Amino acid sequence: MSLRIVSGGHAAGPDLALVHGWGLGAGAWDGVADALGERFRVHRVSLPGYDGSADDGRDFAQTAAALADALPAGTTLVGWSLGGMLALAAAAARPGRFAQLVLVGTTPKFVQADGWPCAQVPENHATFTRAVAKAAEATLTRFVMLFNQGDDKARAVVRALTPLLAAGLPPAPVLAKGLDWLRDVDLRAAVPGIATPALVVHGDCDPLMPIAAGEWLAAQLPAARLERFAGSAHAPFLADPDHFVRALAAFCAERSCPAASSRGAEVAQRQEGAR
Repeated sequence: MSLRIVSGGHAAGPDLALVHGWGLGAGAWDGVADALGERFRVHRVSLPGYDGSADDGRDFAQTAAALADALPAGTTLVGWSLGGMLALAAAAARPGRFAQLVLVGTTPKFVQADGWPCAQVPENHATFTRAVAKAAEATLTRFVMLFNQGDDKARAVVRALTPLLAAGLPPAPVLAKGLDWLRDVDLRAAVPGIATPALVVHGDCDPLMPIAAGEWLAAQLPAARLERFAGSAHAPFLADPDHFVRALAAFCAERSCPAASSRGAEVAQRQEGAR
């Protein structure tokens, strides 16, 4: 499996893994990694094909399962955007493997479908895919600006992410595969069976993955709560890093509220009985 994992931070702290989204590698976490490293042993994951790693040709489900197997048991798994979708799938594939999930700007399904309006229009995704194939760097530059529209700190977030594009993009087949995953993956049926305590972090101005998707996740996951970031778009951990670090640390300290723990235990028992 071609996952590149760079570890650092508090050597004796609890394990915490950061999984980036589509188009941007592990450097997307630069704004919060050091602060998190004061409390956690931080593992920064580069998905296959990113940050100089090789693409292994595996599909979404295989990549999610390999992600779970590559990290220490009891890790808190933090996923952003597509990385959050992989985190959900990894928790579903390996029940009990992770201590907690933190799902940032995450949706169970990226494009609209029957009964799922809080997502991107399929035609918009198709148009974007063609643009990436024609001019990837220019399209990703516009993409970073687009998903920060409406953010109170949009300029600062764009300044933080733009150098990642200049440092080099993943190969075209890797970008194309990720876009196919965003088009095709539907995790809605799996979500109610994921008993891992979860913090759903979502900007209330997210133009890419509407806040309604985060609200749905928080309601459907058995042991979850929603942390809204007012005035933030798709990268709330960069728009308000202090809020993000505080919220994540508090969630890991409290584990989950009693009601959420009870619901999560019930689902875990049902999963165990089914195996």
